Amino acid sequence: MEELIGYLKLFAPLIIFFALMYLLIVRPQTKQQQKRKEMLDNLKVGDKIRTIGGFYGTIERIKEDDITVKLADKVIVEMAKFSVESVLDK
Repeated sequence: MEELIGYLKLFAPLIIFFALMYLLIVRPQTKQQQKRKEMLDNLKVGDKIRTIGGFYGTIERIKEDDITVKLADKVIVEMAKFSVESVLDK
């Protein structure tokens, strides 16, 4: 019994460390990924967006994994859906 308590005292800091790492790193990252996926799934034509490259534009067309974005007059580009950083407020 004393040996078991000794092992528990030895591994308790390690168990606490991994629990804290989960709570401070893994869980928030998972929530952030879920929020980003939801944002990408809710894109619609006419949304004003900012891309990860820093371009601002308006969505013209949406395909499965690609979108067509109007950056300026006569400047329309096709890009991957995951390149959208954020949807701007209207």
